[in-house]
Amino acid sequence: MNRKLYNTILSLSLGYVLFSCSKKSDEFFQLRDRGGIDGAIWSNEGAIQYHLNEAYDVIMPTFAYDLFPSGANIETHFASDENYWAATNAQARKTIGVNGILAANDIRYVGFKYQGANYGDNRYFDIARCNSGIKYIPEGTIPAESKRRFLGQYYALRAMAYLDLTKIYGGMPLVLEPQNPDNLNLSGRASAREMFNQIVKDCDSAMVNLQGVTWVDGTERGKLTRTAAAALKGKALLLWASPQFNPRDNSLHPYDASRWQVAFDACKAAYDIAIADGKSLMSSYESIFRTEGAANTEAIIVRSYSATVAKRGHNVESRSRPLSAGGAPNDIYFASTWLMDAYTMKDGTPITRAGSGYDPILFWKDRDPRFEATIAYNGCSWNLGGSTNRKQWTYETALGETGLRGVYCKRFTTPELVNASVPYSSDFGGSGMDWIELRLPEIMLNYADAAIEVGNIDAAKDMVRKIRQRAGMIAGASDYGLGLATSVEQMRDLLLNERQVEFAFEGKRTEDLRRTRRYHLLSGQLVSPAVMLNGTNDAQKKVLRDQLEAIVDPVAGTCYRDRLDMNNKDTLRKYFTYGTVAPSGNGGFNVLPEYYFYSLSNFFLYSSPLLEQTIGWEGGRFDPLN
Repeated sequence: MNRKLYNTILSLSLGYVLFSCSKKSDEFFQLRDRGGIDGAIWSNEGAIQYHLNEAYDVIMPTFAYDLFPSGANIETHFASDENYWAATNAQARKTIGVNGILAANDIRYVGFKYQGANYGDNRYFDIARCNSGIKYIPEGTIPAESKRRFLGQYYALRAMAYLDLTKIYGGMPLVLEPQNPDNLNLSGRASAREMFNQIVKDCDSAMVNLQGVTWVDGTERGKLTRTAAAALKGKALLLWASPQFNPRDNSLHPYDASRWQVAFDACKAAYDIAIADGKSLMSSYESIFRTEGAANTEAIIVRSYSATVAKRGHNVESRSRPLSAGGAPNDIYFASTWLMDAYTMKDGTPITRAGSGYDPILFWKDRDPRFEATIAYNGCSWNLGGSTNRKQWTYETALGETGLRGVYCKRFTTPELVNASVPYSSDFGGSGMDWIELRLPEIMLNYADAAIEVGNIDAAKDMVRKIRQRAGMIAGASDYGLGLATSVEQMRDLLLNERQVEFAFEGKRTEDLRRTRRYHLLSGQLVSPAVMLNGTNDAQKKVLRDQLEAIVDPVAGTCYRDRLDMNNKDTLRKYFTYGTVAPSGNGGFNVLPEYYFYSLSNFFLYSSPLLEQTIGWEGGRFDPLN
């Protein structure tokens, strides 16, 4: 066999050799045997933990939107109607169709390197770590209780890895054993049903092994738990029951209503387990990404970060903050009008409903409190850099700012962090705030989603009601807006909207649109808010700007603008005009139906003659739903 082809097939079929081990000095990682890993490591807890840490590092999702490895094209999987970035990033633009379309070779989530040392390099090398642990830990001599704790985490991580591959591709090679160069076990793509069966099996194994296991918050934060495994199982079965994998209008694949009952049972069990484990909604929505460790009662799956440990930070704080507070604002955190309009009024009434009280000039007034916790708008209070009376200004060419950016994102900012410490630079700095990949509201809304489909609307509304109560909404005349949803279809719409708001900028919007087969229904133009000075020419605008930015308190540094009553419409009309900004070449949404199951890149497709391209793509023969 051609040596390069052999290496390609081996690496992409879960090569048994643990690539990163060759770099370690620990004697337990010296490669003495042909398989690639010295069997002695499975009898040493420290060595196993080292091996497991590397599995966590490449499988556990990173802070949403923070890490896009060059060449991996992961941007595709975050492109939606949520932010301005989706219409300015080259890969995202093609995904949502505002400028071009995706080619088969653009989808590289499975991997784009023959060896997998880093996040995103090669998903099958990531899974190989789990396969090795699951296979060989039982053969080691460590105590049975320790074996159980390690195995539970490996099973949960493998479930996470295969769940991500499944939701993107539909079906992929399902390799569950370490691969030996002397005895390769190559296979084609497994069906979606086979994928989900294995994911559920791994989640069940994780739950059994992690039963009663607790972790020390300070030193073991981020390790997976029984609650996390139950949540993953519910999430997987919800996906299997949902339209992406269970369409209602596909004659080749008849709709299977029974899947919803299975999903409902799993999602309810996950919720019950989480509550029994002491999980509860945080009292304040804005504190979710400002509270770490045991104090964050709704965090379930977490990737831990640090501002003071080398290479363990992120740059989200800088990308969120305005220039005047030490930031370098990124389009990722520039909300679209689609996201802005998703927030209901404080009583749950959609802003488009007659009599809602929505005012497009005072668009922030009486909105769902999550709007204020998420969106920084012109003239709002936003304390950053340790300030206690800071206001944010977003009008064009505002003093201290840059660009035509009508809003910013507050969610992932740390008010007390001084401006000089904001950038993540030379492997240190930033906020170091942990990423919460899955939190209690996702379990609750998964439960609600399944409840709708089995006819238990009351249970679905109860979950949403609890979340809206935590957000600080008021019951009003329609039970937090829930009374306005009087049909299954209306409840589905309400729930999808609730997810968009609750998980704003958490990177879940694209997944929800694909799962519900609503991605291709996006229409119109992707635009974001802009605030202009109310002048017809530059000279008039300069007069207004000079007046707004005139210093009225030299000691405090207060400008005239800081004393404006921003809830007075006459004041707003005098100084500002509200509009939108659209990226150049923005032709409007055009998401293609084949994007529900993506193509295999040539890099992966050509690694084995047993692999077939996905239907809907050139040369495609593999139907994940068969």
